[in-house]
Amino acid sequence: MTWSIIARDPATGHIGIAVATRFFAVGARVPHIAAGIGGIATQALVNPYYGIDGVTLLREGRSPREVIDTLIAADDGRESRQLHVMDIKGRIAAHTGRECIDWCGHIQGDGFSLAGNMLAGGTVLDDTAHAYLANAALPFAQRLIAAMKAGEAAGGDKRGKQSAALLIHADEEWSDLDLRVDDHIDPLAELERLEQVSRQRWVHFRQFMPTRRNPAGITDRAIIDATIEAAMAGKA
Repeated sequence: MTWSIIARDPATGHIGIAVATRFFAVGARVPHIAAGIGGIATQALVNPYYGIDGVTLLREGRSPREVIDTLIAADDGRESRQLHVMDIKGRIAAHTGRECIDWCGHIQGDGFSLAGNMLAGGTVLDDTAHAYLANAALPFAQRLIAAMKAGEAAGGDKRGKQSAALLIHADEEWSDLDLRVDDHIDPLAELERLEQVSRQRWVHFRQFMPTRRNPAGITDRAIIDATIEAAMAGKA
């Protein structure tokens, strides 16, 4: 009932996951990222602990294959699950249970992984991959959305549309971008709109937030406002 892409931006090293489905609030359960380490998407009949425990395993230094083998070994429902994992080194592993609904499967490329189930056909993943590769010049968030829109144009979830999400992490434990469309007639179009809105103020503001290197961040509102205003004026 879902397809997703996990990718690493070659320009920045950021890890991103985009996902869409005919189900409510997909962003609340499918995408999980360990900043600077790797990403996990758990789907089909979702097991949330695949994401929760899988991120812990990645942080312990386990490979994607080891992560999946460990998770499914402890789950009697594994044949109804789909899971794919990519680490910061570009290593990829996937599991699609035998009881997942066709079309279901997984493909991988250089720096990205795709998986889907209950899709209109295999071309959904093929076209998602082709669009991701063809749009290398786009900023990372826009590239991920463009890839998902191509998959939707190929049929997407065979039941229709309802929710979509985009999660990107840089170096901090908090997300660089976390956009969720929980219930919408055209969720990927709405996700694209939200990403555009994020570039108005959020992408300029986030540089002032606390980090591990600078635990206080920048709290001088004059500096914050002036920087944001200058950035926005430069785009006018």
